[in-house]
Amino acid sequence: MRKVLTAAVVFILMTAAFPMFAFAAPQDEETYDMEYYGRFQDKGIEINVYNWGEYLSCGEDGLMDINAEFTELTGIKVNYLNYETCEALYAKMKSGANSYDVVFPSDYMISRMISEGMLQPIDYDNIPNMKYIEKTLLNPTYDPEQLYSVPYAVNRVAIIYNEKMVGHEVTGWDILWDESLAGSILMFKNSRDAFGVALMALGYDINTEDRDELGEAAELLKKQKPLVQAYVMDQVFDKMQNNEAAVAAYYVGDYYIMKEVNENLKVFIPDATNLFVDAACIPADAKNKEAAEMYINFLNEPQVAADNMEYIQYSTPNTAARELLDDEVKNNTDLYPDQKDLSNDVAYTALSEETNLFLDALWTDILADDSGYNKWFMPVFMIVSVTGIVVSWVVRKRKKNRENR
Repeated sequence: MRKVLTAAVVFILMTAAFPMFAFAAPQDEETYDMEYYGRFQDKGIEINVYNWGEYLSCGEDGLMDINAEFTELTGIKVNYLNYETCEALYAKMKSGANSYDVVFPSDYMISRMISEGMLQPIDYDNIPNMKYIEKTLLNPTYDPEQLYSVPYAVNRVAIIYNEKMVGHEVTGWDILWDESLAGSILMFKNSRDAFGVALMALGYDINTEDRDELGEAAELLKKQKPLVQAYVMDQVFDKMQNNEAAVAAYYVGDYYIMKEVNENLKVFIPDATNLFVDAACIPADAKNKEAAEMYINFLNEPQVAADNMEYIQYSTPNTAARELLDDEVKNNTDLYPDQKDLSNDVAYTALSEETNLFLDALWTDILADDSGYNKWFMPVFMIVSVTGIVVSWVVRKRKKNRENR
C-alpha cells in the first residue's frame, strides 16, 4: 500500500531529485565491484524483468542503456517486458502464466501482494547498495518489516494541460469535467488512480472504504465518461505532446518529459494530491533470485540511479545518486516543494479485499456504461438501414417489373 507520510518524511521524499540534465555515460567498470558482479559470468543465466512503460533508461539522450550495461557487466541476459497498470501486473502474476524475477509495483499493490503470498523476502546481503536508500523510506507501512521491497522512485499525481487549447489557467480537478473540453480530456486507465482523482475532486479520502462515497465517485466518473477522449497510461505522451488532447490527469515527473516536446504544456499540482512510491520486488515464483537481487543492486549504483532518474524524471530514493544531480533542478518548486506544500498530500493504502472487489465491479460498470452516448443512435441507425434496404428492394422490383412488360 502507499504509505500516508508525515510532513517531514514527505519533504525528504519530494526534495529527492527529478534529474533533468545528462550525466557522463556508463559508469567506468573499474568503479563496480567485479568480484560481486562477475559471479554469474558465462553461466547462461537469464532474468525476466517486468516494469512500467517508459520507466528505465534505455540509452537515449546520451544516458545509460541500463539493461545492456548490466548484461555486459554480469553476463546475465535481461528479458524486459512492460505493463501499463498495477492491476495488469497483479492479474498477470496471479494467473501464473508467466514467471518474473523482478517487478515494480506501487506501494499499495506491494501490500496486497505480500498479503497474498505473491512476493518473497529479499536477501539484502546480496544488495549492498541498499545503504544508499533514504532511511526514512525504510520499513514503510506497505512493507513494515522491510522484507520485500527496495524503493525505486517517488512521484505525485497532477493535472497536465495544454494552455493554448484550454485557454486559461487550470486551478482544480473540475477541469477534468469541463464540458467545453469534451473529446479532449484524458483519464487514467487504472482504476485506483481514476477513483483517486474522483474522490479528491469530491473532497473525500482517497483511501475511503465507505461504499456510499465510492458509489458517488463512480457516478462522477460515469458523468465524465462522455467527455473523455481516451483512458490512457503511456499513450498520454503522444496525445499531449502532439496537441491531440487538452488535459490529462497524470504524474508530475512525466510532465517534464512532455514539456521538452511541447512548450504549450503546463502542470497544475493540487494542494492535496496522491504521493506514491514504486519499488523493486521479487515474485514468489522467481527462478533466479540471486540474479534478481544483483539486478536490483545494479539499479542502485549511484551513476546508474542518476541516469535512470534523468530519463524517467521521477524522484530518486538513492541518496548517493541525489548528490550527482544539478543544484539548479532543486530550485524548481514543482519538483522540490516546501514542506508546507506537501502537508495535505496522501498516499494510497491497501484496501480490504471486499473493497477491492467492489471497486473492480464499479470500474467494470463505468467502462461498460453507455449512458454517455446517445441511446437512440443504434435503434435509429437500424431503422434507417432497414428502411434503406426495403426501399432499395422495392425500387429494384419495380424496375424489373417495368422491364418485363
